[in-house]
Amino acid sequence: MPDLLLELFSEEIPARMQADAAKELQARVTGALVDAGLTYEGAVAHVTPRRLALHVSGLPVRQPDRSEERKGPRVGAPEAALAGFLKSAGLESIAQAKIETDPKKGEFYVAVTKVVGKPALDVLAALLPGLIKTFPWPKSMRWGAASALPDAPTWVRPLHSIVCTFGPETSEPDIVPFNVGAIQSGNVSRGHRFMAPETFSVRRYEDYTASLTRARVVLDAARRRDIILHDARDLAFAQGLELVEDEGLLHEVGGLVEWPVTLMGSFDAAFLAVPDEAIRATIRANQKCFVLRDPKTGRLANRFILVANIIASDGGKAIVAGNERVVRARLSDAKFFFESDLKIPLHDRLLKLETIIFQEKLGTQAARVKRLVALSQILAPLVGADPAKAARAALLAKADLVSEMVGEFPELQGIMGARYGAAGAGDAVPVAPVSIAVALADKLDVLCGFWAIGEKPTGSKDPYALRRAALGVIRILIENRLSLKLHPLIKTHADAIIAARGLEAQAGLSDDLIGFFHDRLKVYLKERGCPPDVAGALFDASNEDDLKLMADLAQTLTAFLGTDDGRNLLAGYRRAANILKAEEKKDGPSAFDALHAPSLRVEPEEDQLAAAIARARDAVPEALKAGDYDAAMRALARLRPPVDAFFVAVTVNDANPRVRINRLQLLNELRVVMNGVAHFSRIAG
Repeated sequence: MPDLLLELFSEEIPARMQADAAKELQARVTGALVDAGLTYEGAVAHVTPRRLALHVSGLPVRQPDRSEERKGPRVGAPEAALAGFLKSAGLESIAQAKIETDPKKGEFYVAVTKVVGKPALDVLAALLPGLIKTFPWPKSMRWGAASALPDAPTWVRPLHSIVCTFGPETSEPDIVPFNVGAIQSGNVSRGHRFMAPETFSVRRYEDYTASLTRARVVLDAARRRDIILHDARDLAFAQGLELVEDEGLLHEVGGLVEWPVTLMGSFDAAFLAVPDEAIRATIRANQKCFVLRDPKTGRLANRFILVANIIASDGGKAIVAGNERVVRARLSDAKFFFESDLKIPLHDRLLKLETIIFQEKLGTQAARVKRLVALSQILAPLVGADPAKAARAALLAKADLVSEMVGEFPELQGIMGARYGAAGAGDAVPVAPVSIAVALADKLDVLCGFWAIGEKPTGSKDPYALRRAALGVIRILIENRLSLKLHPLIKTHADAIIAARGLEAQAGLSDDLIGFFHDRLKVYLKERGCPPDVAGALFDASNEDDLKLMADLAQTLTAFLGTDDGRNLLAGYRRAANILKAEEKKDGPSAFDALHAPSLRVEPEEDQLAAAIARARDAVPEALKAGDYDAAMRALARLRPPVDAFFVAVTVNDANPRVRINRLQLLNELRVVMNGVAHFSRIAG
């Protein structure tokens, strides 16, 4: 079956836009093909700094034929109506129409027209220009003499050429004929800007990728990253060093080169007096280079890895030297900032926080620090920290915001504060519980503050990174195995913010924020293997505020539902719930809420189920209260045999109405006991 190859060759595609552009091109083109009736076997998109490419395999030669129906007038309608129908439908006589019957409107005519599918080549030629012209780049531009025209094409950078071929493997493919502005589609591409700038003809995907490799272009972004990573590791190993791996930088650098060549540079060892984090930030931000670590000391080495886009004739000496000059200058700045910052103790910087606005309605950073101190003192004993140390750490937590180093590298906020605090006091960095108390205070203050002023995330918009703050709280609590009741903390702190800032009280703030934590917790657990329906069954109707306990319960319930007991009990629950739902429509939603009457039990299986429910009614809440979720699952598991036996031996809708109601009440008791753990009706089988 034929394949489609599309390449859009431009001046430059910024690295930050490349991955999204590849996904968007694949989604837009394949979606349009399917809508046009051209299904396909597979598709893959690629992107380099200069080209956006798509290969779609297994396309049909033409669209399938289809039938279209046009509803006409009623049988017996006036001649004028029939004549108009025949003309619009393209029929010669009414005998060519079929008659259908509508129970309400009677018989009416329907014209069935066969629409012959168009050749796929023609469909592609009609579809692709519009998809390219309307491609949603975050930023785009016009270029050339035609840029002043209202319909001039736009692209992220000037678009130079379009390759578009279509055809089977066994014959010469066709060029899909279309144009975008003055650019006509063809079958000619070109290679690396410097090492192979000549053009070459393209036939199909395999030929295209092989030609690019010969022309010093690695088309696959993942392969470019693999080359960079493995070559960088090898260079480091050869010097007895370790690469400090950086996934974000790897993706960025992989988007800057078409033919990656890794090289090693060095800098004066005197710069190692600057903290490792600052060295790494400097080299990463300014030169997009990787740093190296000495495995013997655990500290950074005075070497770095750079990635060039060319095989230089001098082995890369000039490229390395140029990078070393820039790194030396940037590290000189960092060293100056660090030494200047050390001259002013953190405590002496606190007054400057009065001049920095955190948020207009929430006040200055100084006001925020006061809140952090108060909240850290509350949190400290709950996480095993010394309140005085937590208060001191919170007091200084934001002082480095006004330091030279953080002014240059905002991402080092907090890190440099710890460095300056340790250097000034001569003491070790605060122990883990103190760090936990301050980190929780920081994130809870942000969440409570923005909830207090009504600035919550909406849809995909989250300008203050509140989802990230909530996830941070979740990770701190769960990964440190900390049980914490959030409701009182949120209410106390939010009330303090509202009072101090003179804000209007927000009704239901605590409950709403707990619901937000639940939503984030679902995402966290999903990434760790907990199905969304299980998390939803636990959280959606719950106001539980101990996130660590909820995570434990979700993971335990997930494991239980993976066992035979869990699966069969869930099936039994569903059967009971479905019966109750059907009968409640007849008798009313609360018809079976009362406890069943033991005297109306007839079959021994009813006695066995009632006894099992009674045991579970005592055991499950007790286990949940103690946080022993394994015991709660074992208590539920003991319900399985009597539930199975009940449905085998007992007819729920007995002819005796009193027996029927009693059995439905027994099933409702089963539902209530199980819903005490989770809403099992929301869990998919």
